[in-house]
Amino acid sequence: MPAKLIEGEPIAEKIKADVIAAVRSMPTPPHLASILAGENPGAKFYADSQRKACEEAGIKFDLHELPESSTEPELAALVDKLNADGSVTGILLFMPVPKGVNGRALQQRISPGKDVEGMTPANLGRLFYGDFSIAPCTAKSAVMLLKSTGVDLKGKETVVVGHSEIVGKPTLVMLLDSLMESPTPTCCHIATKDLAFHTKRADVLIVAAGKAGLIRGEMIKPGAIVIDVGINRVKVEGEKRPRIVGDVDFESAKNVAGMITPVPGGVGTVTTSVLLANVVELAKRKTK
Repeated sequence: MPAKLIEGEPIAEKIKADVIAAVRSMPTPPHLASILAGENPGAKFYADSQRKACEEAGIKFDLHELPESSTEPELAALVDKLNADGSVTGILLFMPVPKGVNGRALQQRISPGKDVEGMTPANLGRLFYGDFSIAPCTAKSAVMLLKSTGVDLKGKETVVVGHSEIVGKPTLVMLLDSLMESPTPTCCHIATKDLAFHTKRADVLIVAAGKAGLIRGEMIKPGAIVIDVGINRVKVEGEKRPRIVGDVDFESAKNVAGMITPVPGGVGTVTTSVLLANVVELAKRKTK
């Protein structure tokens, strides 16, 4: 029997409705300022999605576009300017940044009170104390989709493939939130010697490695819950536009897994709504 799909749309729509209601109750709409340096097509596509989502929610959106030749001091100056602008609620820095620019240093330069992605040391530190109100959007979305299944996660063998600061690491921390009810997570990454050994033991498999088709059906435990965080654009012979696929080979996985997120339509669908919710949360904090 094919796996049950864990659809992102119902969760995204619920978050969006809550955001719209919250924005309407505010005297001044929140304001998201995003920074895009360079010509990355994926970042531009995401920026357009952000703009549309903000417009629908009533959130003001500004995109600050800089050329590929931008230097780190120039980008740092823009971050400082937005930090000091009282009308700006949240700041987002698109990755990747131009060559020679330290993107991590720029992210850390963003004020924690305007850190809409939850990537500053202060906001990442909050995760360790169980405060997920401003958490990295993709990691938060993955955990929300997992919990939406209603499956009791207590003690379950859970494997996270990928250990990035924006997905893998924060996901692990969020999974360990409960003292008594948490699953038992293992983190696999590029240095893991036998990936399949770990993935075949997993009751829950969360894949965020950024490599199309990394996990195949034979690497999945029958009946497992699979959360595919990957969004990869691959060229398919005979098709004009690149196809969007996950890190999991969906066709082989759907006949083994018990539940699985589709790509597109899964984690990515929820992520933009979580970003909007983070903007609203930052706006609420400003008024306290």
